[in-house]
Amino acid sequence: MSSYLFKNARIVDGSAAEPTEPMQVLVEGGQIRDVGREVTASAEQTIDLAGKVLMPGLIDCHVHTIAAGASFGRNAELPDSLVAARSSRVLRGMLMRGFTTVRDAGGADFGIKCAVEEGTFLGPRLVISGKALSQTGGHCDFRGRFNSRPEIRSGFPLGALGRICDGVSEIRLAAREEIKGGADFIKIMANGGAASPTDPIHFLGFSREELLAVVEEAKNAGTYVAAHLYTDAAIRRAAEAGIHSLEHCNLIQPETARFAASQGAIAVPTLVTFDKLLAEGASNGYPADALAKVEVVQAAGTESLSIMREAGLPMAYGSDLLGDMHRHQSEEFVIRGRVLPAHEVIAAATSVAAKLCQMEGKIGTVAPGAFADLIVIDGNPLDDLSLLTHQGGHMPLIMREGVIVKNESLN
Repeated sequence: MSSYLFKNARIVDGSAAEPTEPMQVLVEGGQIRDVGREVTASAEQTIDLAGKVLMPGLIDCHVHTIAAGASFGRNAELPDSLVAARSSRVLRGMLMRGFTTVRDAGGADFGIKCAVEEGTFLGPRLVISGKALSQTGGHCDFRGRFNSRPEIRSGFPLGALGRICDGVSEIRLAAREEIKGGADFIKIMANGGAASPTDPIHFLGFSREELLAVVEEAKNAGTYVAAHLYTDAAIRRAAEAGIHSLEHCNLIQPETARFAASQGAIAVPTLVTFDKLLAEGASNGYPADALAKVEVVQAAGTESLSIMREAGLPMAYGSDLLGDMHRHQSEEFVIRGRVLPAHEVIAAATSVAAKLCQMEGKIGTVAPGAFADLIVIDGNPLDDLSLLTHQGGHMPLIMREGVIVKNESLN
């Protein structure tokens, strides 16, 4: 594997409101070996970054890499081979936007993760939940009110978002099976959702006993539970049960945000998906009744950022986009930047996200011992977060684990 020395690298990682002074960064064997003003070791290739910014690869903590279409109900009807082939295109697009790690919050299996790791698919490193867990009539149940067919509870198609489990024994078994199958964490649907046909937003998913059981199973396996949540009541209930990762959180209120922070939870807002569903969902095949539910949560999203920041509840970066709307993945930076300081927005996709992925010190940082996941930016994103958008158009170089996957006239 090649070695690289980056010279005159002003580093932006979200830890400060200004870039560092020019530094040198040595990459060897897929890892960052040294970072400092003077690095004496030689490298096979030297890259001068004068006038540019060096960042750790970005991390998106809420994606659905198998969602090449906007309708999960239809996606589940496709052959696995087609779903996998389309997911490879989704993954490549994410990497070319500078996302070198993504956390799949429902759908992707261990085979997709292996395909990336062995280089069959070009894409970001994957942290996966396997299939999300839902109760009957919950956010993974797409059968509709007039479909009385039993839900399949084994042999799930790759295109499915999740699986159904009811009762303490079933949710324990489902969690154990997902972990056995390679899940890095467990995802549950603990609130109503937009895309599913029979659960209004205010519905609470699972009993308290079921929530406590799945949290115990995750802890027994050395990991945690992430939960799909919108309403304040659902978020409070989840935090009380020990759920660590709070997805969406649009309708959270200050007292609950403070409580969640005291429990050590991390929130994952996904505001860009609501904007884009309202603008483009219909043309992507998103159901009309689902769009009506999106409107309920979209308006409160911006306020939720201020509430969580004031409460001290950490926020990781998430996008949650579907189908052709994946191209808007980086626009979450700009949306958050209207409310939050730029360096905090960037930290959500670096240090906070790395902590949520349980990979602190390995990703989301430019430091010795970390994976050499690096992106070069034309300009300073602390002054203009839109430099992180435009499909990587302002990123002349992208490196994943020491391998340059994009290089435009840098030498």
